[in-house]
Amino acid sequence: MKFKLVLSFLFVIILFDNTYSQTGFYFKNKNSEKVSLSFKKINNLIVIPVTINGKELSFILDTGVNKTILFNLSSKDSISLMNTEKVTLRGLGGGKAVSAIISRNNRVNIKQLISIDESIYVVLKDFHDLSGKMGTTIHGIIGYSVFKNFVVKINYRTNRIIFYKPDNFKYRKCKKCFTTELKYYKRKPYLKAKVQLDTVGDSLQEVKLLIDTGGSDALWLFEYSDKNIKTPIKHFRDILGEGLSGTIYGNRSRIPKFVLGDFKIPNPTVSFLDTISTKASRNFKYRNGSIGAGMLSRFTVWVDYPHRQITFKKNSSFRKKFYYNMSGLDVVYAGRELVKEEKTNRNFNSAYNEETNIKNTISFVTRYQFRFKPTYKIKSVVKNSPADKAGLKPGDKIISLNRKAAHTYTLSNIIAKFQERDNKKIRLVIDRNGEKMKFEFRLKKSV
Repeated sequence: MKFKLVLSFLFVIILFDNTYSQTGFYFKNKNSEKVSLSFKKINNLIVIPVTINGKELSFILDTGVNKTILFNLSSKDSISLMNTEKVTLRGLGGGKAVSAIISRNNRVNIKQLISIDESIYVVLKDFHDLSGKMGTTIHGIIGYSVFKNFVVKINYRTNRIIFYKPDNFKYRKCKKCFTTELKYYKRKPYLKAKVQLDTVGDSLQEVKLLIDTGGSDALWLFEYSDKNIKTPIKHFRDILGEGLSGTIYGNRSRIPKFVLGDFKIPNPTVSFLDTISTKASRNFKYRNGSIGAGMLSRFTVWVDYPHRQITFKKNSSFRKKFYYNMSGLDVVYAGRELVKEEKTNRNFNSAYNEETNIKNTISFVTRYQFRFKPTYKIKSVVKNSPADKAGLKPGDKIISLNRKAAHTYTLSNIIAKFQERDNKKIRLVIDRNGEKMKFEFRLKKSV
């Protein structure tokens, strides 16, 4: 359940055949100084249109990956892929490496950005059902090749990205901004920050974090990376997400403070990963965790790979409190179904009616129409959570939430309902094997 609950997908990819170097994207119009692109923000993640060999698909833009990965193709999404061969990929999670195909020399467009020699790694099975967790079709993830040649401004408030030509880009003077150096390992960006882990005293510990726009949690910390990084006493066990190598487990908690330059952020939620799930990341012993979109989205961010730096400017979300899923439910999109809707039209008639001896009349005409609407189901239930104690089970289809039809919500809306406040009552009507059932429980704050 990688939501902040928000769904957080950290893909740390290790490629066993790592000899090929990508050239990356550039401006289609060589005279352009910048290209602006709007994006969809879903659970704080950035979803953009990517056209591969003439076929438009939806990708998550993720600084946490060094490869372009395609993993969710249906027959209607079929595309031509060039020059393929088999490879093996490993990511976070406790499972085995997965088989994939590498396809070289592909033509990829992102609006007016183009790469004519893109390598794409195709995982033949969508192990983590990312589309279901996002509530919309997601075909893959893309990162390094998009960022490497530009200064990239991400505005999480306006849902817009601007790609600048680095040679001519000049930073404006900004007293309220913080700029820090980027370090790279396997073409992934890292920064240094500080965390206060102990509630007694105010000592800070320096940590090196992967910058992960593709992970929707605020912070991840790895216990194995430092003897001083330990899960606080007050925590709860949870499924944090799905990686290429299986389910990612860990503990959810809070820490007193996170410090990023001059910015001090109190009581952020933090996920502490277990040693099995982080097996693939231990080759880089200096890494202590990740800073995800749950934290990054509180800033306007300039990611500058060419000059090896990143700049933060806080936005209107900066002071918002951090929440997590207090229900214990992992809800996913389950496709679309026909829903019968009632539509009433009101007609006003000013003509004289001899039968009723009335000049002005209003008539109401009710019609019914069928439309395809989204459906949602429960994928998993955390043991001993409020939802588990109420009797909800994996596979239950949600019919209504707090007396509103489930199809009137987006998946993000449903997730937000489970994060609102401690002790909030949740009412669900579900369909279990054709039988309608009602459930009630209250959200419980564990940390």
